[in-house]
Amino acid sequence: MIHYGVTKTGQVVVARGVAEMTKGTRVTVSSVLPGRTRSEAIVGFLQTKASNPNASAEEVEKEYFQRERPTSLIQRMAEDTEVASLVTYLASPLASNTNGAALRCEGGILRALF
Repeated sequence: MIHYGVTKTGQVVVARGVAEMTKGTRVTVSSVLPGRTRSEAIVGFLQTKASNPNASAEEVEKEYFQRERPTSLIQRMAEDTEVASLVTYLASPLASNTNGAALRCEGGILRALF
């Protein structure tokens, strides 16, 4: 997944650069870095990788997180509304001091800061 890592890194660098360009303007720019987010396509893909292709979507997801993402603290995919809530916060006046940040919304998969 090198291409995926490169695009995530590029997103962070571009957001930080634009945040620096808008310094002192009260415009804020940050990155939202979601992890696996539930969609029909992801659920279908995970179904093809499951040890039991007839398992329910819930069982397939549980197996995936146990096998492939054991460091996840929530052990499930994000919901689109959870990612949207973070974006809504960033677009609100409540986030006026959040600028140039890379905000993860991935359930605690990564153990390190970066």
